[in-house]
Amino acid sequence: MIKYPILNDNFKIGVTAPSSGIDSNLHHLIDSVRKKFEPENPLIIGDTTFSQHKAKSADAKTRANELNEFLQNDSIDIIIPPWGGELAIEVLDKIDYVNIPSKWILGYSDISTILLAITLKTGIATAHGTNLVDLRGKFSDATTVKWLTVLNTKPGDEVVQYSSKMFQSKWGHANPSDYVYNFDKKTEWKAVNSQYIKIEGRLLGGCIDVIRHLVGTPYGDVTQFRDDYLEGEPVIWYLENCELSPADFRRSLVQLKYAGWFDNCAGILFGRTPVNFDSNGYTIEDVYQDLFNDLEIPIIYDIDCGHQPPQITLINGAYGIVEFEDGKGIITQKFI
Repeated sequence: MIKYPILNDNFKIGVTAPSSGIDSNLHHLIDSVRKKFEPENPLIIGDTTFSQHKAKSADAKTRANELNEFLQNDSIDIIIPPWGGELAIEVLDKIDYVNIPSKWILGYSDISTILLAITLKTGIATAHGTNLVDLRGKFSDATTVKWLTVLNTKPGDEVVQYSSKMFQSKWGHANPSDYVYNFDKKTEWKAVNSQYIKIEGRLLGGCIDVIRHLVGTPYGDVTQFRDDYLEGEPVIWYLENCELSPADFRRSLVQLKYAGWFDNCAGILFGRTPVNFDSNGYTIEDVYQDLFNDLEIPIIYDIDCGHQPPQITLINGAYGIVEFEDGKGIITQKFI
């Protein structure tokens, strides 16, 4: 049975950087986050948050020790890393999975490596969604702000989220809006060879650039997770591509197929991708079509997930009901 953390009022946020920390010239971002949350929701900030050297906040042991400490610290109610990075995979063999309490971890990008590994290893639900620095705005847009509603959902209850109206196609860190993001394009969910789709199953996923490296390791044993927690229920995979070329994207998806990750799969959701180039004429849309031809299951793409915000908060392990029609989508998550 999936274990869902409970987020109480006046929660305290643990900020640690198991992937990348924040360079000294950007430490002011955390000051902005403090102003947003405190005093109602104090921040407990780890040393790794304020350091960054050679593509990581600290050595793997230091990062893992701080993450383990924050996980087991009863005064910390939720862990939200500042952002993603590159080398979270280095800490996976140092996480104390046996003693992880039921506590929310929220993030995306490289953090999804840790999120998926924890859910697969322990059955504890984890939250794929906004990172901490993107919550520093004066306001949060209607999609991003739902992270708190989702994480406040009690076991046995459900929460509904809707596709956004607009999204941000390019980052403009130097000119954040009151919502942090600068939305410039209309959101339109799409599907391969379908006008209407409704699928149900357990949600799992993350950034394919990094979670593909869990295949064949003790931290990506999807088959064991199915046996331990799903009781024959299908999976809905949500995946987003940060920077893989279409050819590399295709190779990665075929690898996941060969590894059995798409066995008993109800459908696949793909987040919007900033990758806008082809591989010798082979496009991202071609990748979706080829995967559809391989698996013959529903494929929805350009959903609100990943590196072109805003993001729907998706819970690894939750029971999802996804509906798509006329360029829009509804995702219901049941904490059962």
